[in-house]
Amino acid sequence: MIKRIVSFFFFSKRYWVSLPSFSPKGILWSGLGFLIFTPFFSKAQYYTTEINKNVQDVMPKVVEWRRHFHQNPELSNREYKTGALVAEYLKSLGLEVKYPVAKTGVVGILKGGKPGPVIALRADMDALPVIERVDVPFASKVVDTFNNQTVGVMHACGHDSHTAMLMGAATVLSKMKNNVPGTVIFLFQPAEEGPPDNEEGGAPLMIKEGALDNPKPEAVFGLHIESAIEAGTITYKQGSLMASSDWFSITVKGKGSHGSQPWKGVDPIVVSSQIIQGLQTIVSRQEDLTIAPAVITVGTINAGVRSNIIPEQCIMRGTIRTLDSKMQQDIYARIKRTAHSIAESAGATADVDIQNKTLVTYNDSALVTRALPALQAAAGLGNVRADQWVTGAEDFSFYGTKAPSFFFFLGGMPKGSDPAKAPPHHTADFYIDESGFDVGVKAFCQIVLNYGAAKK
Repeated sequence: MIKRIVSFFFFSKRYWVSLPSFSPKGILWSGLGFLIFTPFFSKAQYYTTEINKNVQDVMPKVVEWRRHFHQNPELSNREYKTGALVAEYLKSLGLEVKYPVAKTGVVGILKGGKPGPVIALRADMDALPVIERVDVPFASKVVDTFNNQTVGVMHACGHDSHTAMLMGAATVLSKMKNNVPGTVIFLFQPAEEGPPDNEEGGAPLMIKEGALDNPKPEAVFGLHIESAIEAGTITYKQGSLMASSDWFSITVKGKGSHGSQPWKGVDPIVVSSQIIQGLQTIVSRQEDLTIAPAVITVGTINAGVRSNIIPEQCIMRGTIRTLDSKMQQDIYARIKRTAHSIAESAGATADVDIQNKTLVTYNDSALVTRALPALQAAAGLGNVRADQWVTGAEDFSFYGTKAPSFFFFLGGMPKGSDPAKAPPHHTADFYIDESGFDVGVKAFCQIVLNYGAAKK
């Protein structure tokens, strides 16, 4: 009865301006509003209140988990301790746990107390080969080997926070199990950044090993912390959100010579430099960028062993980012044509290899519309906004081939900071403010309860 009275006053305060005050008609409409809408508002408000209380209770653990993962990062396909910790914790909550999946991944299944749909929530667990420069007590000092190189290891993209927040959501939803509609699949995925050379990993391997097969979700949700968005803010975009990622290598074969006699050889370094310039005109002069942005970047170029020797070959490697599948295929063809033609003009040859790493991360429009109220309940109406697409890539995109998916961004920048000065992801100075983690945990929980209620 108390909840009904509270809800009645909430309803009356919000909508009384539209009713004739103190008139019989106004009293009648208020009474009807009390009878019709109070059960809805009180139920929604009750769940939100319970979520918020449980999230507040678990937040010290979320921060503790995040700092532990940050101080003990593990590279892609090497998340042995991280995966084991997550698996044991999910078991302690009473979840059905599958471990290991895709080498070190964890799948937790929570069966709710009410009938409803099957939905999946995903977090990634791997760190990057980066030496940390951030001055925090839990900074990483870990050193490991990646692709036969000794590297520092750092959570320079926020996957430690994703894992901790999803563990927090699993905790809250387990406490609210009787009110959870349907089944929730918790996906703790390794190797989002890409597995080491000659290994499978990430979302494709999770799918290949059946992470979404039993049970099959009808929707998959995920979030990513963002260092240049203010903490507590959520941004999203319908349709294409993040770019596909392709990696390419171009091997230019020329003819070796003495550095003092270039005319006796075919310099593959000079040819490669011309190809690099040619690749940039594909985006700036050949593609219609009113359709979608695109990026071609050469990240490495390797040739030669001595300053006075013209080598026989030069190898360059880079990445392609596109947000339109037709443009992606067109860029493939233009890269090959550009490299072959420039090399041929100099008497060299060019072999081009392109490998697709991720698809376009596409947000199903109907799913976005259905989930928005949950995000607004988690962050507050004024803290959820539509934003532009980004040229970063995510292997979360592969889950969208199995079920409609929705991926959104959660702010991790200290409030009042300048986004232009925020250290970018994948850098040694990458920093995340923990004050907005509660919004991420709430968002996952609200999605589960709101999505299930909307399906009834």
